[in-house]
Amino acid sequence: MNNKVAYIICCINKFADRYGLSPKQSYAYLQRFRGVAFLDECYEAEHQVSLEDAVEDLTAICKRNGGQLG
Repeated sequence: MNNKVAYIICCINKFADRYGLSPKQSYAYLQRFRGVAFLDECYEAEHQVSLEDAVEDLTAICKRNGGQLG
């Protein structure tokens, strides 16, 4: 469980860096557009790809759920 939490936090921070957001803004965006849920549900597969690929996946998931970044 601790590894999953650390991974999700890392992804939130990488997403923030990619889009010029604060970590708090990044978390709110990812929560709103189901990115956090995606990371939680798909942790087993996602933590095996690079963080850059994870950010790309988050961007696609959020867009599919109404997000505008990317």
